[in-house]
Amino acid sequence: FDSGVGGLSVARRVVETLPAERLLYLADTAHVPYGERPLDQIRGFALDITAFLVENGAKAIVMACNMSSAVALEPVRRKYPDIAVIGVIEPGAKAAVEAADGSPIGVLATTGTIRSGAYVRAVARIDPSARVIGQACPAFVPLIESGLADSEQAEQAARTYVAPLLAQGCRTIILGCTHYPFVRRAIEAAAGDGVKLVDPAEETARVLANTLLDRGLLSKTAGLPHRFFATGDASNFASVGAALLGRRIDRVDHVDWEKLTAVGFQPSATATEGWTPRADS
Repeated sequence: FDSGVGGLSVARRVVETLPAERLLYLADTAHVPYGERPLDQIRGFALDITAFLVENGAKAIVMACNMSSAVALEPVRRKYPDIAVIGVIEPGAKAAVEAADGSPIGVLATTGTIRSGAYVRAVARIDPSARVIGQACPAFVPLIESGLADSEQAEQAARTYVAPLLAQGCRTIILGCTHYPFVRRAIEAAAGDGVKLVDPAEETARVLANTLLDRGLLSKTAGLPHRFFATGDASNFASVGAALLGRRIDRVDHVDWEKLTAVGFQPSATATEGWTPRADS
């Protein structure tokens, strides 16, 4: 799950890595963006969303959201000790330390993720000597959610956010929000040659695959279609998400947040036709 379409960057990697698995994806678009919200509120969102996904049969949870991973990973793990719960920060930090070779590591992320210090702590656990420099990027998520990932506004924002990291010697930059792979071209152009961009989605998918293998939970054959849910405008999520993925999202079920927090979600009785490759993809 994620606050919006950003987590689809992780979902895409998961489907590529684990093609036999069924995906349940919830976009909390009623509350996007998470980056400026109180941390306790985000923890509450994560716990409620996890409850919904578990009720709908999830055997593992991927917090495809850096903000949720930063502040809610351990609370969710404590509440659901029998469910594999995976975040995106630890995998991203590991990949960045391996790529940096001792040079400073830059982090592009939401204001909340930078404020939490989650990447600083995650990198320090792997390499206490590593220097981490964070840069908040408040413009990116609204642009991406509005379908403007390839716009001049995104390119200008990338130049503004990347410049301070380059000035401090960063040659490795973590895309510290799952939305940011969708503005990767703008970030690459701003960073120039010789700068390594780390997408935590790739390592997260590998961690999930290994976790399912270790627990004996890997599916051997593809089963039911993927399912998509949104707490906000389902049609907007479907259109923006499809444009970012290059694949149709045929149906998105709207879920009422007030009902979720009041009485809890119930599993849907209908199968959702989810994510179908276009004929030319």
